[in-house]
Amino acid sequence: MPRPVAFLAPVLLLLLGGPGPCLAAARNPPGVECVLFNEEYMTCTWGSRETLTTNYSLYYWYENRSPVVECKHYLQDRGVSVGCRFNQSEIIQFQPFRVHVNASLDGKTLEIPSERMELQDLVKPEAPVNLTIHNLSSNQLQLTWSSPYPKAQCLEHAVKYKSNKDTTWTEHRVKGEIFSFPSVDYEKYYTFYVRSKINSYCGSTQLWSEWSVPVVWGSNATSKSTAEQLHWFWIHTVLVPITSCLLLLVLVVLLVRMERVWVILMPRIPNPSKNFDELFITHKGNFQEWAGVPKDVVESFKPNYSESICYVSELPPKESYEPLREGSDQQPAVPGAPAGPREPGP
Repeated sequence: MPRPVAFLAPVLLLLLGGPGPCLAAARNPPGVECVLFNEEYMTCTWGSRETLTTNYSLYYWYENRSPVVECKHYLQDRGVSVGCRFNQSEIIQFQPFRVHVNASLDGKTLEIPSERMELQDLVKPEAPVNLTIHNLSSNQLQLTWSSPYPKAQCLEHAVKYKSNKDTTWTEHRVKGEIFSFPSVDYEKYYTFYVRSKINSYCGSTQLWSEWSVPVVWGSNATSKSTAEQLHWFWIHTVLVPITSCLLLLVLVVLLVRMERVWVILMPRIPNPSKNFDELFITHKGNFQEWAGVPKDVVESFKPNYSESICYVSELPPKESYEPLREGSDQQPAVPGAPAGPREPGP
């Protein structure tokens, strides 16, 4: 079917000042590359922001079918169209597929030539999942997996593995979803990966899927499911670093903003100067006055202090007192007084 002329006309006009480097970069755009991902969607790309300085429009059609249709979902890279995404309803396998990309710049048509493709040769399957290791005997293992690709009979697989003491990977091609490992060393542990691609019966693609999540077996490691592998991956690479950073941040905030933490970690030495303000301000350093020491005690500590003599007299015993007789003129004896002259007796 001849290509309609109307769809070869420029559909996007960019108002750029002069051809300059923009026109030079747009004159030689890279070719269109299409990949059909797991038969669920397809992308066709023709460059990147670094190689393209103008927007292109993509038109596609299937030979012996009509009409020619413009891309409905452009892929953008910082405002520049670099590709087109096709939904599953827009994909028809085993029909020759053609695309044409063009643009207009300063009245000149810039084109990426039309290309003919076979979509069954552009399929890239999704990576295998659910890798599991079974012990068949004392020294033989069996590795099984499953594929998200809807046509398992159209796939071939590649298994690569190595032990902790190997320096290179060993790879084997497998047609089914089972791989038998004939001989293992229990002193080692092994790591296995699997990937897939469309076999020669369903297409001629060389597009391999990504490698699967690894599964490990051996003396220093146990066989783990895909969910467990992902679980430990997230713990070690995401959860632990984030938790450590949060704890460090909380600790810094506590040390900076909470005075109580500083007091606990670095106790302050008490300053006794406030207790002696009265001594130095009111009493001008006079310790005796500040302490309330009596003045006579203070005087007693002076070098030229002389103590006054204190006379002490002893009182006579009580028996020495004689009671006064009535009508007697005799005075009671006063202790310490000199005795008067005694009258001579009869």
